[in-house]
Amino acid sequence: MESPTLGKRKLAEENSEVMNAPKQDTASKRQRTCVHEVAVPSGYTSSKDESIHGTLSNPVYNGEMAKTYPFNLDPFQQVSVACLERNESVLVSAHTSAGKTAVAEYAIAMAFRDKQRVIYTSPLKALSNQKYRELSQEFSDVGLMTGDVTLSPNASCLVMTTEILRSMLFRGSEVLKEVAWVIFDEIHYMKDRERGVVWEESIIFLPPAIKMVFLSATMSNATEFAEWICNLHKQPCHVVYTDFRPTPLQHYVFPMGGSGLYLVVDENEQFREDNFVKLQDTFSKQKQGNGNKSVNAKASGRIAKRGTASGGSDIYKIVKMIMERKFQPVIIFSFSRRECEQHAMSMSKLDFNTKEEKDVVEQVFQNAVLCLNEEDRNLPAIEVMLPLLQRGIAVHHSGLLPVIKELVELLFQEGLVKALFATETFAMGLNMPAKTVVFTSVKKWDGDSHRYIGSGEYIQMSGRAGRRGKDERGICIIMIDEQMEMNTLKDMVLGKPAPLVSTFRLSYYSILNLMSRAEGQFTAEHVIKNSFHQFQYEKALPGIGKKVLKLEEEAAMLDASGEAAVAEYHKLKLDIAQLEKKMMSEITRPERVLYFLLPGRLVKVREGGTDWGWGVVVNVVKKPAAALGTLPPAPSSLRGTSYIVDTLLHCSHGSSENGSRPKPCPPRPGEKGEMHVVPVQLPLISAVSKLRISIPSDLRPVEARQSILLAVQELGKRFPQGLPKLNPVKDMGIEDPEFVELVSQTEELEQKLFAHPLHKSQDEHQIKCFQRKAEVNHEIQQLKLKMRDSQLQKFRDELKNRSRVLKKLGHIDADSVVQLKGRAACLIDTGDELLVTELMFNGTFNDLDHHQIAALASCFIPGDKSSEQIHLRAELAKPLQQLQDSARRIAEIQHECKLEVNVDEYVDAAVRPYLMDVIYCWSKGASFAEVIQMTDIFEGSIIRLARRLDEFLNQLHAAAHAVGEIDLENKFAAASETLHRGIMFANSLYL
Repeated sequence: MESPTLGKRKLAEENSEVMNAPKQDTASKRQRTCVHEVAVPSGYTSSKDESIHGTLSNPVYNGEMAKTYPFNLDPFQQVSVACLERNESVLVSAHTSAGKTAVAEYAIAMAFRDKQRVIYTSPLKALSNQKYRELSQEFSDVGLMTGDVTLSPNASCLVMTTEILRSMLFRGSEVLKEVAWVIFDEIHYMKDRERGVVWEESIIFLPPAIKMVFLSATMSNATEFAEWICNLHKQPCHVVYTDFRPTPLQHYVFPMGGSGLYLVVDENEQFREDNFVKLQDTFSKQKQGNGNKSVNAKASGRIAKRGTASGGSDIYKIVKMIMERKFQPVIIFSFSRRECEQHAMSMSKLDFNTKEEKDVVEQVFQNAVLCLNEEDRNLPAIEVMLPLLQRGIAVHHSGLLPVIKELVELLFQEGLVKALFATETFAMGLNMPAKTVVFTSVKKWDGDSHRYIGSGEYIQMSGRAGRRGKDERGICIIMIDEQMEMNTLKDMVLGKPAPLVSTFRLSYYSILNLMSRAEGQFTAEHVIKNSFHQFQYEKALPGIGKKVLKLEEEAAMLDASGEAAVAEYHKLKLDIAQLEKKMMSEITRPERVLYFLLPGRLVKVREGGTDWGWGVVVNVVKKPAAALGTLPPAPSSLRGTSYIVDTLLHCSHGSSENGSRPKPCPPRPGEKGEMHVVPVQLPLISAVSKLRISIPSDLRPVEARQSILLAVQELGKRFPQGLPKLNPVKDMGIEDPEFVELVSQTEELEQKLFAHPLHKSQDEHQIKCFQRKAEVNHEIQQLKLKMRDSQLQKFRDELKNRSRVLKKLGHIDADSVVQLKGRAACLIDTGDELLVTELMFNGTFNDLDHHQIAALASCFIPGDKSSEQIHLRAELAKPLQQLQDSARRIAEIQHECKLEVNVDEYVDAAVRPYLMDVIYCWSKGASFAEVIQMTDIFEGSIIRLARRLDEFLNQLHAAAHAVGEIDLENKFAAASETLHRGIMFANSLYL
C-alpha cells in the first residue's frame, strides 16, 4: 500500500468526499435523529443497484432482510443495516442502551445467509463470555476463543478477545481466509494506554477484502476515524451517529450531609441554573451551621474514613428513598471496590425481595455454586453473598469471585437484584439497564491523580439509567460532598465526549513478529506509516501552520524596545530559579529539613508553574505516597515512602476541606479565598522561612484558619522584600562543598539582579511585554519543530534503537534476521517477551522445579498490588533476585541504546512478586481457603491472575517447543497443569 505522505494525504482529502445525509424520525416530542456520513476513497465508484441499496450518501435497503426484529428499527439502525447490505464498513456511534447490538447481530445474520464467517471481538474475556452466551441464544453456530477457553473454533461466528485476533493475524491463520466481517465492540477502547495498540494493529493487518463493523460509545471524532479506515483499506467507511436516548434522563444532585434532591439537568437536557444556585446555598449554610467541622488538621487528606461514615448514611437515605418512590432497580457506582462492599453491607436493615423472590434467589445461587468443588462452596466470599442477594442487594466489581460476579449479573437481568453496588466496569458490556443510577462520588483515581470524571465516563455510566419500553425516564443522582463549579458540573453531564486519540506504540513482540513474516508485506515501517497515530498527526499539520502564522503576527506586534536589557534581566531570573531549584532539592532531603518543619513554620509551596506563596506547617507524616490524595501526584521518581507536610494554604473558594478536592487551587487575582489544610509532597516545598507563628489547637472553625491568613499577610507587609529564609549553611548546617558553591553562585547572581537597572525601575509593562514575546517565540519554535520533526521519523528512530536492543540481546542478527531467541519471543504477548526469553536462555528456568516456575512466572502478570510486606520462602528468593537482575540488565541495555527507560521504574513495572507465595502454595496443592489467607488481594484478582498465568505458561510451552527445549517444554506444561483445579478454573456460568 502506498504510504500517505503529507502531500498525498492532502490530495487524497481533496479528491475524497465526506457525504452527509441526516435521517429523521419522531419519538414522542423528541427527535430521533441520526447523522450519516461516509468517507470514500479517491476515484471510487459504486456498482450497487440504487433501487435496492440507495446511494453512498443516502443508503436505503429495499431488499429482503437477513434478519427481522420484533420491534421497529430506530433510524440509526436502519441506516446501519443499509450500509451493511451495501457490503461496506460502518462505525456506529451511540449511547449505552441505544441498540448498537442490533446492528452487530444483523452483520452476523448476513454472514450466515451468505455462507461466510464472522468474527466478533470484545475488549475483555468476561465480556466475550457474556457475548458468547447472548449470541448462542440467537444463532446456532457460535464459537468462543479467549486465552482461557476455546469452544467450537470452526464455528461460523467466532467470539474472541482482540488479542486473539491480532495473534491470528500475525500467524497468518487460515480462518481469516473465510471471514467476511469483523465486528469490533467497544472500539473506543483503542485509546487505552496499555492495550489500545492491539486494536490499531489488528485493523492495520486485516486483509482489505474483510469489511468491519465498529461499535462505539459516542465520540467526537468519528469522521476522522472513518477517514483513516478509508485511507488504510481503500474502501468506503460509513459513520452512523446518534445522541438520541430511547429513555430520556433527569440528573439530580444530592449534597452529602444535607437533604433533598436538586434537579440540575432535565429530560430535555436543559441545565437548571436556579436549582444549582439553591444547591450551592445548602453548602454555604452547612459551613455556617457546623463551623466547617469536617476539617481535621491532624488528619488532613485522609478522607476515606470520613467519607465512609457520613457518605454511608447518606447512601442509606438515598437507597431507602429510591425504594419508597419505586425508582428501583438502582445501580450505585463507586470508584473503589472496598467502598462498594462497605456500602452494600451498610444496607443491613433493608430488604427489597418478597418471600417468593428470596426462594428463587436461593435456588439460582445453589445451582450456581454446584459448579464448584465442595470445599470451595463454603468460602467466606461466597457465604456472605447469599443473605445480601436474598434481600435484593448485590455487589459487582473486578475483585469478586467470577462465579459470584456472573451470578449477580444473571440475577440483575432477572429483576431479582434491586440495588446493585458496582464499580464502573459494570457500565461496559451487555445491556443491563436500571431505572436509577447513583454516583457516590464525582472523582476517581486514574493512576496519577484524583480527578473529576470526564464527560465520556459519565455518559457511559449514566447510560445505564432508564429501561427502554419500561421507564418513561431514567434518573441519575450525583452525590457531592463539596461546592462544585457550575461549569465543571455542566461539562461532566452535558459535555461532549473526548475524541478517540491514538495510543500507538512500538513493542518488541510486534517488531519481531513483523520481521518473522515470510511474505514481508507488512514491515514495522509499514505499520508506523499506516497507524491512526500518524494519520492524526498528518491531519493536524495544516492547523499547526495556521497557529504559527498567528503567533508570528502577535510577536511582531509586541513592543521590542529595550529588549536586550529585558532579556538580560529575564535570564538572570531564570538562572537564579534554576540554581534555587537545585539547592531546594538538597535542602528538602528529609534528614536535613524535617527538624525545622515544626508546627507554625512558614514554608513556600510551588507545584509546577503554580506558586502557592507562603503557607504554614501543621503536621508532618511519613506515608506511602500512593496511599494519599496529595496536592500534586507524586512524580514516579519520588514514589515509595514519602513525607507529607500538612500545610495551611491560601485556597480559592470551593477548594475542599483537608485537600479532598482532587486539585485545590490558589485564589484568583482579587479573590479573597480561604485557608485550608492541604497535604503537600515534601519536594514541593520551594523555601523555608526563619519565621514561625503560633497556630490555634483547633483548626476546624473557619475563623481560626482565617486568623492565620491575616497573620501571614501581615508578615508580608512587614517584609516587603520577602520573608527571611533559613540560611542553609549558617542556620541548617549544610556544609557539603558542592552545595556551598551553589549558594555562592546564587548570591552572586542575586547581587547582579538587584543592581540591574530594570530591577530598580520595575518597568512591569516592559518586563511583561518581553516575557510574553519570549513565550510566543518559544511556542513558535516548538510548533515549527513539531512540523519539521515528523512523528514518522520519531518512530523510525525508536525502531532503529529497539532493533539495536534486539541485536544486543541476540534476538536478531546483524542483517535483522530473527534468531532462535527471537522466535521464542514471537510467541509471547502476555508478559515481558524480552525478560522471559532471557530467563529461558540464561538457565534460570532450568534450575527450578515446576512449582517454582509457576511462582516466578506469576511475577510477569499485571495485577493488583498488595499493601502488605512481601515475605518469600528461601526457594523463591533466589529466582526472584535472578529475575530482578535480568530485568535491570535489559533496562540498562535499552538505556544504552538511547531508549527512554528509567532502569528502576522498568524493574518495578516488570517484576510483580505480590502473589509469588500464593501461586507457589496453590501449585503445591494448598486449598483456595488457605491461599487467600496469605494476602490482602481480592479473591477475584487472584483468580484472574492465575488464569492469565496459565495462558502465559502455555505461551512459554509453545516458545520452548519452537526452539527445541524439550525439558523446559515439559516443565512449563507441568506448571500449567498444577494450576488447573478447583475454583481457580471453575467454568463460567455463561458457558
